[in-house]
Formats: sequence, C-alpha cells, structure tokens
Amino acid sequence: MPTSTTYIYIFGENTTKVWGLNGRERLQRMIKANDQVSLIENTKEIPPNELVLFLSANHLFDPRVLSALIDRQEKLSLYSSDNMPAAIRTNGLQALPLLKDLASEAKDYDKHALFALPRYSLEDLNIDFQQNLKKKDPPYVLPITPENSKLLEKELFSGSYKGVTDLVTKWLWPLPAFWSTHFCVRHGWQPNHVTYLSVVFAVLAGVAFWYGFFAIGLLMGWFMTFLDTVDGKLARVTVTSSKFGDVLDHGLDIVHPPFWYLAWGIGLASTATPMVGLEILMWLMFIGYVGGRLCEGAFLWLASYDIFIWHKIDSYNRLITARRNPNLLLLTYGWLIDRPDIGLSLVVIWHLISTGILTVRLLAAWQVKRKDGELRSWLQDINPSKDRNQLAVRIFTRAPIDTGKIHAAPSKDHN
Repeated sequence: MPTSTTYIYIFGENTTKVWGLNGRERLQRMIKANDQVSLIENTKEIPPNELVLFLSANHLFDPRVLSALIDRQEKLSLYSSDNMPAAIRTNGLQALPLLKDLASEAKDYDKHALFALPRYSLEDLNIDFQQNLKKKDPPYVLPITPENSKLLEKELFSGSYKGVTDLVTKWLWPLPAFWSTHFCVRHGWQPNHVTYLSVVFAVLAGVAFWYGFFAIGLLMGWFMTFLDTVDGKLARVTVTSSKFGDVLDHGLDIVHPPFWYLAWGIGLASTATPMVGLEILMWLMFIGYVGGRLCEGAFLWLASYDIFIWHKIDSYNRLITARRNPNLLLLTYGWLIDRPDIGLSLVVIWHLISTGILTVRLLAAWQVKRKDGELRSWLQDINPSKDRNQLAVRIFTRAPIDTGKIHAAPSKDHN
C-alpha cells in the first residue's frame, strides 16, 4: 500500500457522458472512495518530492487499474488502447513540465518529457481476479468519444455484473436490467431509491405469501429480486454508493428469504393443500439456510475469497445452490402445478442438499489448507483472453473488449 499521500491531477476535458458522467466526473467519484489520495486543481500544490498521478479525463478507467496506479510507488506512464497517455506517475518536481507537454498541440509524445518515464502496459500492473464480484476480466483503459459512448456503456454495465452468480441473475436479468438502469440514470434515481423500493416489495411479497396469495406474492417477489440486481448495477456504473445503502442491500439479501418461506408455509393453511408437520419442516429450512451461510462464512477463514470461486465445480454449484432466486423457481413451479406445498417441500429439500454439498466442500478445503498451506482459486490460473475454449471460462468470465469497435470511429471530443 502507499506509504504517503498520492496527489492526483486530472488533465484534459471531455463532455461526452457515459452513464450520465463525463470522464472528469467519473474519476472524481472513483478517487473520492480512496482515503490515501488528494485531488488537486493546481500542480503548484504538489510538494517537489511527493508523488503525483496524472489521470486523463478523456479515458474510461477500470477501477482496478486506478487502484493499481495509486498503489504504485515508481514513476511510470500508462498509455490507453488508442496509444494516448492516460496516466502518468511522477513527482512534484516534474509535474509542471509534463503538464506543459500534455497541453501542447504536439502529438509525438516520445519527443518530450514522457520519454524519460518507463512505459507500462496493463499487464505490468499485475491485476488479479475481483474477489468482491467473483470474476476475472481483462482490465481496460479506453478512450471516451461521442462515437463509442454507447459501446462503453455496454462494456461498463457488463463489467458491473458478478462473474459467478445464480442462473437467473446471470442469464435472465441482464437485458431488462440494462434498460432499467438507463431509466434510473435518465430520471435521476439513486441506487438507494431502488433499494428502498425493493424493501417495500420484499415486505409485500411476504405478506402476500402469509395470506396465501401466492400468485401476487411471486410477482412481487420476482420484481424485488430484479430490483436487487438493478440497484447494484446502478451503483457501479454511476460510481454511487453509501455505507447505509450497502448495509441495507446486503442485510435485506440475507434476512428476507427464510421469512418468505415461513410465510409461504403459513399461507398454505388457507389452501386446499395445508402441510402436516409444518413446524418441523420450517426448522429444517432454517437449519439448511443458516448452515449454508455458515459454511460460506467459515470458508473465508481459509481463503481471502468466496467458496464459490475455489474450484470450477463450486462456480457451477453457485448457479443453482439454495439461494433466493433458485428457490423462487421451485416455489413458482409448485404454484404452476397448483401444488404450493410441493414447491415449499422442494425448497426445504434443496436447502439441506445444498448445505450438505457446501459442508463437504468446506471440509475438503480445510484438508487442502492443512496440506498445502494455501487455497488457490481457479480464476487465478486462467487467462480470460486465451482460455476461451474452456466452458467455465466462457460462462464465468467475459471475453476481452473489442478495441477495434471502440476505435472504429474517429474522435471529435478528444482535446
């Protein structure tokens, strides 16, 4: 980690907006999340021997690239895919000459002060997989132009998705979530607004289940799960987040599912198929639900990443493991065949089976940890660009960005 404050100066001007933000606004929001940097407006504010990072407002930065640049202590220059300087790491003494070169009309940068700086590529930054999003995608720094803004929005949205998640989130929600996120940006909706709405629908779905109105409850439940996808994507593409919103979103995800299943069971009492032994069934459901969560939490004592990205089989398991969306599919199936009792029974059985699988995987990980001293994620050993012949790589990682499309049209907004 950096041993001192890194001063950051944003150069260049670009009015093209990607998800409602121009390059400068996006960088300012990204930088604000880091406590070890100081955003400055004048290079004279930089002490001569302190580090400074120049960032181009004409480029879209992968957050991982920005973090890696802030962590670096050596001088460097990083060029984007259009062969333009996107980031420069130097000290206060050299800041002004570099700024003059960047502001000059000359485009042959190798004849100026930049020539003295080591030229880095994205590969030199050694960016690993993203633990929070359970994925490994190639990093990027891309030019922002009016012509490619729509492509950049698609890339940024795709990059906001978790690589390893359930089958509904992965394959059903992306397209409607993309347009819903656009709707929110156009109308000024914040991620917390969407989260608040999802809380309302989570409660209403539970109430509907409680009184046996399974159809309307399922409708509201599915809409709630969709909103749960939208708020996260909206937060990432607009670089908008809050600690309260994060706690509320993740807390809701953890708390509401078992209460939905309990309400469904109580609602069965008013139908033609009430369940005998409901209390025992609900205890089994809670045991399965809590047991699964405990297995996931215990794995974090063995590794710094999620259990579902340990081996490929664990990632496949995440597609269907007993989380809310796969269980909603089971409840929906029970309603469709007019046997809501069977739907609930399947949810309980699937909880127990999934927790059993997670327990076996946790014990296996513990044995490997004792023997080898380290657990490696399969994402650490693949290259998303070169290993596309592997099914797991195609499913759980994104293909590299097609820079040919990004650069297909000439820039009109690059100063």
